[in-house]
Amino acid sequence: MAEGVQPVGEQRRWFVPGVRAIGLASFLSDLGHEVPTALLPSLLTTTLGLGADRAAATLGAIEGVADGAAGVARLGGGPLADDPHRRRATAVGGYAMTAVFSSLIAATTAAWQVGVLRAVAWGARGARSPSRNALLADLVPASAYGRAYGFERAMDNLGAIGGPLLALGLVALVGVRAAIALSFIPAALAAVAIVVAVRSAPTLGARERRPLRIHVRSVLHGRLRGLVAGIAAFELANVAATLLILRALNLLSPGESYSATALVLYAGYNLAATLIAVPGGVVTDRRGPDAVLVAGAVAFAAAFTGFAFVGASVGALAACFVVAGAGIGLAESAQSAAVATHAPVELRGSAFGLVAGVQAFANLAASAVAGLLYATVSPRAAFLYLAGWAALSAGLFCVTLVRRREGH
Repeated sequence: MAEGVQPVGEQRRWFVPGVRAIGLASFLSDLGHEVPTALLPSLLTTTLGLGADRAAATLGAIEGVADGAAGVARLGGGPLADDPHRRRATAVGGYAMTAVFSSLIAATTAAWQVGVLRAVAWGARGARSPSRNALLADLVPASAYGRAYGFERAMDNLGAIGGPLLALGLVALVGVRAAIALSFIPAALAAVAIVVAVRSAPTLGARERRPLRIHVRSVLHGRLRGLVAGIAAFELANVAATLLILRALNLLSPGESYSATALVLYAGYNLAATLIAVPGGVVTDRRGPDAVLVAGAVAFAAAFTGFAFVGASVGALAACFVVAGAGIGLAESAQSAAVATHAPVELRGSAFGLVAGVQAFANLAASAVAGLLYATVSPRAAFLYLAGWAALSAGLFCVTLVRRREGH
């Protein structure tokens, strides 16, 4: 049998009810929290009266703080995810809290309130992430990690497609604030879905009392250590998608607070990530994550270079959104598969938490610095800054790919 080709039974065994439930939870959660994400520029610019330039810097700060909160929570959530009992409770609680605090943004009257609620919601989202990923690894064989994480990412991104479109419809019907409030419904259903996933997981034995400790040296060993540097550089380019929306808004509707076209372009970004996630997972299972990570980083570098120089062209902007979406769709599932494959099984939760913490803190820098450059220098400077980090990450992933092929 050819290398990388699994028997039919092996190929089917990974798509079990628990995996489908986790995918549904990711879809519903993203459907919920992408509504406020898509509407934040409009909320800040017009509803709260900040104006375009001030909104850009504020948006970067809010998203940066939220990513920082998520980073701390992901790091702390890692040790919780090492324990099978704790990981289940953390996953359910994280989905429920995200639903509540994201929807409460509808009641804000000042930008700092938006920042606080966004940070709490993202903190809950971060804390649940290592537990969800470790739970997913419990449900599938190692030979199918790429496909399983690719499916989860595809469902997550499918929700991110529906979120902006749902926001578009809700804004037309009930306005910005009510649309954000109604985002609670799908997000709450996500918590129900994760409960189903927990019940589908392998039966637990007697509870072991494990001390809560953040492991670093014991997690970062072998090939995973080399991949983390590339992941960090990639995430320093992974700016919050709200800045992409703002770029499209400023180009297509200068002086306006809302653009249906910008939200549709954002949906295209998520559609590209959705369509490529599972095929990228298949390649990851067959060839390893390194080559897929290189492709994702190259796509990011190309997309952000495009955002730096693009004009008020819907077609050119659409190409930039699609290429950026393909980059994140390839990278996310490959990163998760790499962690699940190379981390010690008993510390898998800590490994997911540590890598997720690196991702989130890097995202904080990406959003804060790019937002500041956007407002004080120029949009071109902001996106060239991001493109530089993406190119560096592509180089670092190439090094790990060469070393793997040479047997190091």
